[in-house]
Amino acid sequence: MKILDWYILKRYLGTFFTMILLFIPIGIIVDLSEKIDNMLEHQVPLDAVIAYYLDFTVYFANLLFPLFVFLSVIWFTSKLANKTEIIAFLSSGVSFWRFLRPYMIGAIIICFGALAMGLFLAPKASQGFNEFKYSYLKKGKKVQETKNVHRQLNDSMFLYANNFKPLEKSATNFTLEYFDGNRLKTKISARRIVFKDSIYELSDYVKRTILENKDIIEKAKTKDTVLPFNIDEFTPVTYVAETLNYAELSKFIKKESKRGSSDINRYKVVAYKRWSIPVSAFILTIIGVAVSSMKRRGGMGVNLAVGISLAFVFIFFDKVLGTLANQSDFPPIVAVWFPNISFGILAIYLLYNAKR
Repeated sequence: MKILDWYILKRYLGTFFTMILLFIPIGIIVDLSEKIDNMLEHQVPLDAVIAYYLDFTVYFANLLFPLFVFLSVIWFTSKLANKTEIIAFLSSGVSFWRFLRPYMIGAIIICFGALAMGLFLAPKASQGFNEFKYSYLKKGKKVQETKNVHRQLNDSMFLYANNFKPLEKSATNFTLEYFDGNRLKTKISARRIVFKDSIYELSDYVKRTILENKDIIEKAKTKDTVLPFNIDEFTPVTYVAETLNYAELSKFIKKESKRGSSDINRYKVVAYKRWSIPVSAFILTIIGVAVSSMKRRGGMGVNLAVGISLAFVFIFFDKVLGTLANQSDFPPIVAVWFPNISFGILAIYLLYNAKR
């Protein structure tokens, strides 16, 4: 690798990690200032707070990864442009495409880092982050459906519960129905169901088996039995997709699709973003170079203003379309990839004009 490549690559990666080290403590301080009263009120243990902010660091970095990349590129490239270093590089016979190569190498390194974080580290951090929030700071806030729960477990099995209590692992007015096509074959009902030691305890148990010529009814005051589902499958928590690694998430989405889950779009948005965030970092690198490689009147301030404006437009599209997909039938893949595609086209246009 040439001296030029090392010079730019070190500046790129160094500025990027410096940006993370600067912004994450600021994010922690802002978050702590907002939550300190709640933490003291609920007497949150110190070790839980420390674990929360370790998870917060990964969660925050993964969430704003593309923005850190974008601002880093604009910052140090603008400094190169203001010192006329870029003009010196190009005047020495280096083509613009050759000048761009170390940026692409750096973007590839960062993209693989973002991919590894999104697939493996961020899910675990998200679980700790959300569990702390709902355990200590938002006690009692609804995090999953608990009233009049209807679930399709597979093509032939449906369950219903009037009142589901996740912490107690119990539900009332429980019904489990088995169908053969459109024909009801078996119906199990109970006034209350409790999950204990890998089995279910059903109170006021009634099982009705429907045959061609008669019905067989079995009753018991209490009955311990094994049922083909986990108590957690009643209603997953709203953030469940964020806590699964990619393999687990893919299986979860297939299972929920078969069940006809109303939150399937939410889960798909999370899955697609695992891949779109690294790609967006690559695209924003190109835009950052194109915007800031020219020396402008007004210096770095103009480049930063343009860059931050583009970053907020990107975030706006990402958040609005993601929310639209979560709450409607808007295709999740379009919602997640539209910002990358549109900004990819913008990157090509800006790069072409910057080269000229």
